[in-house]
Amino acid sequence: MTFDFAKYANGIDLYFIIDMVVLVTVFAIMLSFFIYKRNMKVFFLLILGAVLDVLVNVLSELLGGKLAIAKYVMHFVVIFDIVAACVVYQNDLKNLFQKVSTAKGFETHNSDDELRDATAEILTACQDMAKNDVGAIIIIDTAGDIHDNILDTGTRLNATLSAPLFESIFNTKAPLHDGAVIVRGNKIIAAGCFLTLTQRNVNKEMGTRHRAAIGITEDTDVLSIVVSEETGIISVVKHGEIKRYMTMDKLKDEIEEAYGISPTAIALREAHSNRRIGKIRRNGRFK
Repeated sequence: MTFDFAKYANGIDLYFIIDMVVLVTVFAIMLSFFIYKRNMKVFFLLILGAVLDVLVNVLSELLGGKLAIAKYVMHFVVIFDIVAACVVYQNDLKNLFQKVSTAKGFETHNSDDELRDATAEILTACQDMAKNDVGAIIIIDTAGDIHDNILDTGTRLNATLSAPLFESIFNTKAPLHDGAVIVRGNKIIAAGCFLTLTQRNVNKEMGTRHRAAIGITEDTDVLSIVVSEETGIISVVKHGEIKRYMTMDKLKDEIEEAYGISPTAIALREAHSNRRIGKIRRNGRFK
């Protein structure tokens, strides 16, 4: 497969501009994705393969059609890079297509007061379980990023959350205590769910629950709360980054931030609402 880049570059027209726009857009999307995944090494490998392919093609044209084998090999190197990246990030791609196929994204219909009550119940449960060395993993999914393939590994509950319910689920004699609890708003959607473990090297003090909590936040925008069965230490994880030794005040801040009811989030929401009202008034919709 050959391509005359030199002749193509000499014929810059509207189609060339469209090509460049598409190229820059794809580049920006890929860059954003790998920045979010905090794995720029894969991105640089993909770019390196593409650049080498272009260089070999250009050099081949300048040398009068030589380097035919190199061009052929580089063509398949680029294909291999793309396929390898798709395999590595297959869960992310699956989640993306699941979101696209959903007509409307997940929306919570809880009031701020309901979310504050939910926060208080989670705090009480975590504090009680930490004191009694009961292990737990709670996933707060505010954006609906946890899909059916994970929920179906556990038991659907769709029950209003409460501290006693959390403590009952994570009781070591309960059948669902080994898995994760998935929370949306003030509801426990499912319990006993199994999560993919992170492949990163983590502190040896952290066990399977911590690895699962890190792994789910690498693929989705959720907040993971982990109570250690061995030490009673409470940790939170977001975007693959773990914070340990959480006090109740710090944990409260993290949960409120996830729920969008922190003072900062409320202030931003009110500012946005005021801007919308001001815009409507300027358009003459209010007298």
